[in-house]
Amino acid sequence: MKNELSAIGNVPVSYATLATMLQRYKAPKNKVQSMERDGLLLRLKKGLYVSGETENIVPELVANHLYGPSYVSMHTALRYYSLIPEHVVAMQSVCLSRSCSFDNALGHFVYTQVPSDYYPIGIDIVEMGQNSVLMATPEKALCDLLTTTVGLRPRSMKALYEYLEFDLRLDMDMLSRMNADIINLCTTTSRKSMVLHNLTKIIDKL
Repeated sequence: MKNELSAIGNVPVSYATLATMLQRYKAPKNKVQSMERDGLLLRLKKGLYVSGETENIVPELVANHLYGPSYVSMHTALRYYSLIPEHVVAMQSVCLSRSCSFDNALGHFVYTQVPSDYYPIGIDIVEMGQNSVLMATPEKALCDLLTTTVGLRPRSMKALYEYLEFDLRLDMDMLSRMNADIINLCTTTSRKSMVLHNLTKIIDKL
């Protein structure tokens, strides 16, 4: 079984894939359960597993597979790009299906739904070791955060600037180098277009 687990690597696999790999066993389902008990497999959710033997599990890659279509975004992506200083506890993603969350041995995974015409803007492929992860660009991650956070409605440039600098503790130097074109595309499809419009004006002034 070690060869099969090595072939899986750190990529999440479905129960159906595991059952095919274990078809030489009389009861593949029982074998999967046994491997889970022995720590050879980690169950991410019903029907989805990752090898428990690898030391190179990438939570962002898990997030892509756990619920989709989705991409890593908001605080998680902003922290990855060193735009915010705080460590992020939850793995945050944006999705097309309804919002939901999952808890497993790897942590807390949160998914936030956005409109279908807004979703595809500013998605990048980030290389993490041997893996490719779908993640928001810095601009899209910030737009996602501003447009999906409940109760966040800074109605003026000053209020938004203060939120970015003092509440979010965003690196304002890096903000000044953001691609306003991506934010403008988000503005045309977002329900909080005024907030994003003010964001582009702040970037212009930095």
